[in-house]
Amino acid sequence: MFKSGYLNRVFTDLTKRYHDQPEFLQAVEEFFGSMDSLVDKEPNIEKHSIIERIVEPERIIKFRVTWTNDKGVIQVARAMRVQFNSAIGPYKGGIRFAPNVNESICKFLGFEQTFKNSLTGLPMGGAKGGADFDPTGKTDQEIMTFCQSFMSELCQHIGPNEDVPAGDFGVGAREIGYMFGFYKKMRREWNGVFTSKGIASGGSLGRSEATGYGVCYFAQEMLRAYRNETFKNKRVIISGAGKVGWMAAYKATELGAKVIAMSDFSGVIHDENGIDLELLKNLSAKYPVVMDKYRATHPEASFNPDTKSIWTIKCDIAMPCATQNEIYIDSAKALVENGCWMVVEGANMPTTLDATQYFIDHGVLFAPGKAANAGGVAVSGLEMTQNAMHLNWTFEEVDAKLHEIMAGIFKKADEAAMKYTGTHNLVAGANIAGFLKVYTAMLEQGTL
Repeated sequence: MFKSGYLNRVFTDLTKRYHDQPEFLQAVEEFFGSMDSLVDKEPNIEKHSIIERIVEPERIIKFRVTWTNDKGVIQVARAMRVQFNSAIGPYKGGIRFAPNVNESICKFLGFEQTFKNSLTGLPMGGAKGGADFDPTGKTDQEIMTFCQSFMSELCQHIGPNEDVPAGDFGVGAREIGYMFGFYKKMRREWNGVFTSKGIASGGSLGRSEATGYGVCYFAQEMLRAYRNETFKNKRVIISGAGKVGWMAAYKATELGAKVIAMSDFSGVIHDENGIDLELLKNLSAKYPVVMDKYRATHPEASFNPDTKSIWTIKCDIAMPCATQNEIYIDSAKALVENGCWMVVEGANMPTTLDATQYFIDHGVLFAPGKAANAGGVAVSGLEMTQNAMHLNWTFEEVDAKLHEIMAGIFKKADEAAMKYTGTHNLVAGANIAGFLKVYTAMLEQGTL
């Protein structure tokens, strides 16, 4: 599978041990594919068992969450926090509330977070966590009750110099506020233990826009470096109508692109005149899904309830911003056949391994999520800095720092790719650049 016998041995052992964790193994397999260009050139990696150590979380905390709904019925959810690697800083990563949260998904996300955080240049380790709790349809009181029960256990394992959680799927400013308030009460101190907080609670301006904006800033660097072009008049399609997809659509449009298709759970809207973002914003204030309602105002647009149909639309740039594994090989082939020449991942691992390789083999400029969607955690790091300094930066200051960080991530990934592979393969470059900082820190700190 890999050129390196060392990597093959480690991966074989890992697949035997975690055969029931497909998302985690997929993330490791992609990472090992990049390490093939590095491990034989750096004998200390094998000598010090760096790979064996880096694929195992430093700890996994599992616990139950018992809470009572508005009808007085006691509910039980399963929760965990995967503290993956703290070599370069305190653990940092989101909390996810969704029915499919399990150990495989939390480990995959925490593993990816380790290298994503490293790429930002900020001192943050990697972690992820959450619970198999579905906030959909729950009242504010139920969500507050759940968050407080969740925090009654997790508050023992986090802190501004230990582990700093943030939001993720199902966890926004409301949920972070409830958890932060309970943590503050239990620990009797105010500190920057959470990011993605509301502004009044010490959050950072620009945090809600950061991931989507960062995706576009990264794409902007690719366009400049590889094609000497800008977003102007580029036809863009974006999956996912959550915070990342929305903000990416706004920023891409602001930079001169035409966003011609977007999707949510209800399906795909395709409007060759360019998506009416203000209409979607107004609809989203009233309905949980909105794409199926767009044509009432724009009958010239087309709607398809099949969310995968978005990948069959002719475009220049595709931005998958929904969830992991949304672009399979058939969708990759359809994108290439219909003229797509750049794919920028806004979600975590939204492209399967064979689809990623297909893009690379067919000359598609490809930006992996661990580099392109690092804007969210980058501004979370800036929020930690503001909290520690007891000050707030303006939106313009935060946005300028975000732009600088994303340009820096692109430069690191591209330079590492050229140095170790002789190509502009940003998948390899991002993995290698992210790994090297963690690896160096691990060597410096010994084997404990």
